[in-house]
Amino acid sequence: MPIKEIQIFMKHGRQSVPDLRNAELSSMFRGRPVISPDITAEETAKVAALCPTGAISGGPCSIDLGRCVFCRECQFAVPGRITFTNDYKIAANVPENLIIRAGDDNPVSLDPSGIRKEIRSFFKHALKLRQVSAGGDNSCEMELNAAGNVNFDMGRYGIEFVASPRHADGIVITGPISVNMAEALQITWDAVPAPKIVILAGTDAISGGLFAGSSALDRSFLQKHPVDLYLPGNPVHPLTFINGVLDLIGKR
Repeated sequence: MPIKEIQIFMKHGRQSVPDLRNAELSSMFRGRPVISPDITAEETAKVAALCPTGAISGGPCSIDLGRCVFCRECQFAVPGRITFTNDYKIAANVPENLIIRAGDDNPVSLDPSGIRKEIRSFFKHALKLRQVSAGGDNSCEMELNAAGNVNFDMGRYGIEFVASPRHADGIVITGPISVNMAEALQITWDAVPAPKIVILAGTDAISGGLFAGSSALDRSFLQKHPVDLYLPGNPVHPLTFINGVLDLIGKR
């Protein structure tokens, strides 16, 4: 009798997250920011100068989650004016919905009118994705791997990563898209049968992050193909990824 193995299982206890829609993360998690309506122009200029990616702008103060690396330097600089909550549901399908403005404490959500009809018609019950690390640092890649582990188990919803783009319904891009990966990304996309979707996972993929504007990048792919889902984070959390994809395909 495998006594040792049974003892290990009992010690570990239940590892799976039973409800991925309503799971709560630690208060230390850096999720959706909230900007006080009382933040001054001087304080806005101060944090904008600190932001390494130019995610903060004024008139009124706002933070672009597509560019934010969640370093919290702005929160440290103006305590009480900017706070990062533990809200991980920060996915959007239009870039404008990624902008958090002063006095706005509403959750980030998808715009139903921007979701292509074929996405929910074809992929509501099963979605196979091919992940492409386009110059990534392996942080988002590790989190996407975790989305399928015993804790999060997104496979329970029919969402899985596959090895071949020919078996996929779309691609998930991580990394800022380097010059060396631009052609490989396009080849992968061409191999996915239509209809197909594009998902950007992580700040680097959405905006280039800290590497934005570098001559080592070639982000022309995003100018040729519409993006269906933006998943902020540095790296993106598994719950952000899973809930964002579920909202996109319309699965409750």
